[in-house]
Amino acid sequence: MKSKFSLYNKKEYLEFIFEKHLKNYSETQEVDVEFLVKIVNLFRPHDINVVYTIDLTPLLNLLEENNDYKKFFSGYLNELLKEKDFDQIISDAGIIKDTDFLYEIRKRLSEKILPFQPSKDSLQFILNQVFYRNTDPQWIERIPEEQIDILIQKLELKSIYTEESKNFELLELLYGIEVLIQRISGRAMESDVNKMVPEFQNFDSPFIAIQREFAELNDKLIRSNKKFITSDDLSYKQVLILHKQCQNYINTAFTNSHKYGISLKVNQSLLRIRQQLDRVKELLPYLVVNSNEDKLQKTRDLSLTLIKYNCNKNNIRQLVNESTQLLSYEVTQHTARTGEHYITNSRKEYFRMFRTACGGGLIVAFLCVFKVLLSKVEASDLGYAFLYSMNYALGFIAIYLLGFTLATKQPAMTASALISALEQGAKTKTESISSKYKSFAVFFARVFRSQFIAFLGNVVMVFPVALLLIWLIDLLFNYNIAHEKWQVLLTDLSPVHSPAIFHSAIAGFFLFISGVIAGSIANRDKHNSVYYRIQEHPVLKKTLGKERTSKIAKIYEKKWAGIISNLWFGVFMGTTASIGLFIGLNLDIRHITFAGGNLALGLYGGDFDIPISMIIWGIFGIGIIGLINFLVSFTLSLSLAFRSRSIPLLELRLVALSIWRFFRERPSAFFFPPKR
Repeated sequence: MKSKFSLYNKKEYLEFIFEKHLKNYSETQEVDVEFLVKIVNLFRPHDINVVYTIDLTPLLNLLEENNDYKKFFSGYLNELLKEKDFDQIISDAGIIKDTDFLYEIRKRLSEKILPFQPSKDSLQFILNQVFYRNTDPQWIERIPEEQIDILIQKLELKSIYTEESKNFELLELLYGIEVLIQRISGRAMESDVNKMVPEFQNFDSPFIAIQREFAELNDKLIRSNKKFITSDDLSYKQVLILHKQCQNYINTAFTNSHKYGISLKVNQSLLRIRQQLDRVKELLPYLVVNSNEDKLQKTRDLSLTLIKYNCNKNNIRQLVNESTQLLSYEVTQHTARTGEHYITNSRKEYFRMFRTACGGGLIVAFLCVFKVLLSKVEASDLGYAFLYSMNYALGFIAIYLLGFTLATKQPAMTASALISALEQGAKTKTESISSKYKSFAVFFARVFRSQFIAFLGNVVMVFPVALLLIWLIDLLFNYNIAHEKWQVLLTDLSPVHSPAIFHSAIAGFFLFISGVIAGSIANRDKHNSVYYRIQEHPVLKKTLGKERTSKIAKIYEKKWAGIISNLWFGVFMGTTASIGLFIGLNLDIRHITFAGGNLALGLYGGDFDIPISMIIWGIFGIGIIGLINFLVSFTLSLSLAFRSRSIPLLELRLVALSIWRFFRERPSAFFFPPKR
């Protein structure tokens, strides 16, 4: 791509702006940043992706040819940058400021729209005006280092290591690092953080030690005539050792999250400490100079580093990625463990899954009839939302507690189990890559056939039982409860005559959310030691006895997350239509098992005198609804699981290819268990 200015035109434009500013320049007036803004805008590329080198030749040639320009530009930059505070860029820019995740998101979003502007005596103000795009550090890195060095020498810009009694730049650097270390120590000593690393409780804190050691190093540098140290300095080496211990402390805290769980607040605290430690690690080498060449190089590198910090200070994507990865991992760890119960291996387990799915279909048949009856109650939209929600929620909880299976609850759980299998395969060093993916394909076949038989069991049971229930009600009370709405029941199943596909996608989304809720509650209770607190509750032990209290704690640990997950799934399913009416949108849910029950109710409600096309579309619609339920919930769960493990999505191609090869070899394995 061609630049807006050719090299010749750039030189002409530079002459123009130099002449203009020289003409209006007065040594008594305040130095204006606009001159530097114009020069930077001239070299900033329009598309960073197609420019590989940024050439400063026009500027260098102009300064070489015209001594007045060089003298003016040198004086201008030195005056502009003279004693400009930058410690806040070091200690604050791009680092989480609060443990409130949503607050941090709102703050960064608002500052993207209306950027925060510090006082004009700070370097951050200049950087905000000059390098205001997120991509600026990228194109600056593409300027050849030799050209930057020549420019620094021509303009006589001093390094940060000038041996002056008051070296302002060094003091700012030291102060910024000191603030970081003090903040790290204060946050690391909080009880919520210490709770995550009981292994360190009987040892001296590395955070207190690094604070003390850096204070000594700081005093040494300030008192020294040389405003730098060498890499063999003992104090510097000690700071690096303690810094490593601090990093190990935080890494251990993150690793222990699977033992103790983790809250969003603690996750944000640990993430803030990690960000601050990483920054200290980046900045400490700038205190070290081993040769004269280092002075120029490190001055240049520090300048680019400060620009990077300032440009990335409102990076929302990075914040979301870092803040949610560990929590999503903990959530999917729970769903992975739960998902293992939905995966059959032997023929015995396969047919047991069929029986439990039949149990789920039996309860859903009652829920379908109850919903039709509840629709005849005189109530407001809010009343219907409550009644339908309780109908769904109590039914789903009953299915869960009785050990039955609802087919579409599986994808949200088994997706994480699949990723765990892929992750374990990746750690196996003895197998070839193709063998690892083939073993994953075999595992996927187990998952697929388990879901297939669960789907079959639900539909096989829900249709006849719903038909039987509506017939018994008609027989006993001489009242066909579906007579008035049979057309609606059947039309809503058609993917052509109704938005059934959209509504089934909504149900799939709620299936995914219910899985996330289950994992979140399990993680929260683990972090708050809820099971242990119940087990050791003094009043419960005195009232119920130690054994019964322990049993209650175990039941809570095993069942509570699932109960709340199913409760919310029922609320989501029951309130969607009412919310749609309130906001004026056609929102509703379609679930495959309920679709099978509604088909039976619709047929009986129409006295079986139904157009054949409506029946065909209804049967076809059940299959489509089930497919969309599965695809949406499974895709969302798989994406979350991939995200939590930092597995690149490109790996899906190899996984899919391996599954396809295995399907061609043994298609029956995807539907029926092996004989052995």
